[in-house]
Amino acid sequence: MTPLPHRILQALDRFNASHPWDHNAHYHRWILRQLPRRFGRALDVGSGSGDLARLLATRADEVRGVGSDPVITSRARALTPEATPVSFAVADALTGLPAGPHDVITCVATIHHLPFTEALTSFRRHLAPGGTLVVVGLFRPQTATDHLLGAAAIPLNAATGWLKNKGRGAHRPVSMTARTRPADMTFSDIAGEAREVLPGARLRRRLFWRYTLSWRHP
Repeated sequence: MTPLPHRILQALDRFNASHPWDHNAHYHRWILRQLPRRFGRALDVGSGSGDLARLLATRADEVRGVGSDPVITSRARALTPEATPVSFAVADALTGLPAGPHDVITCVATIHHLPFTEALTSFRRHLAPGGTLVVVGLFRPQTATDHLLGAAAIPLNAATGWLKNKGRGAHRPVSMTARTRPADMTFSDIAGEAREVLPGARLRRRLFWRYTLSWRHP
């Protein structure tokens, strides 16, 4: 007989698949709270379907979104009203970032696809003095705290999916069609490397298998 916990996990997987919601978009409003009310140029690395880039455009004079997937980048362009001050490009996140400096750089659920220290170094180089870098990333659970947060997120994830979809089954939003991969760095390793590159960076474990990093360029 299949153990009950395994059956419960299978049932949760089926439920979550039929009631999907974007865990990254959950943090978009938090990202805005880290930023000035108005700023000049913003860069969104790993822009996906462009949801965050369009949100940044409500405060920025100009937003550039960069992604590695030409298909979802094309969707981002199609979803963006013509008058919105946002442009999207397919480029390498380490070598192809548009010339800065940028007043704001954001990177959501992308940095674990990249060499971590090199990516942060590149972001710092493209950030204007006084500018703000905000990262929402994934980490590999290791400690008891990590596993407790993961366990707490399971019922909350299901409840949020139910509420956001109003109890009905739904298809995945466009923002969830980008390629994914599991994280391989622990939170401790992420925090240690980040503070070497970005002295004074603020990092915090979050619900829904995420962490946040914010840093103000001196």
